[in-house]
Amino acid sequence: MLITLSPLADADPNAVELLLDGAFGADRRGRTAYKLRDGMCVIPDLSLAAWEDERLVGALQCWPIALHHDAGETPLILVGPVAVDPARQQQGIGRAMMRKMLTHIEDREPLILIGDPEYYGRHFGFIADQTANWDLPGPFERRRLLARTGGRDLPYRGMLGPRRG
Repeated sequence: MLITLSPLADADPNAVELLLDGAFGADRRGRTAYKLRDGMCVIPDLSLAAWEDERLVGALQCWPIALHHDAGETPLILVGPVAVDPARQQQGIGRAMMRKMLTHIEDREPLILIGDPEYYGRHFGFIADQTANWDLPGPFERRRLLARTGGRDLPYRGMLGPRRG
């Protein structure tokens, strides 16, 4: 299996949508993560496609969001969805996309995702320490709201949502 990665912009948007439906179900648009990025466009240099030959087998999207709090707005990057074709899951494709995306982060905003803390913590350093008192515009499991801050302190309280500024 030879997997290659490229910018997500190289993929047909319809193929990406079909991949997301296959990975997460056609009802995925009702999830809270979709409300966080409502009206935003993906960050092109952080969003990736994974290919096996000419076939799209993975997609990782990153979105500009913010933590809205009493002192204003703290810019963040929402990582996800990280989708892999169900027939190709558990083969390292998602992990390869995450590693590649992380090589482009440098001094950008802290990263946020909603995911499995055991997996994203162990492999990529995402933890829930600074997100414990944050709110989202819909239901979520608090232990699955994770951040990778690069050592930066983030506001104690706030509401995650699309960037306004």
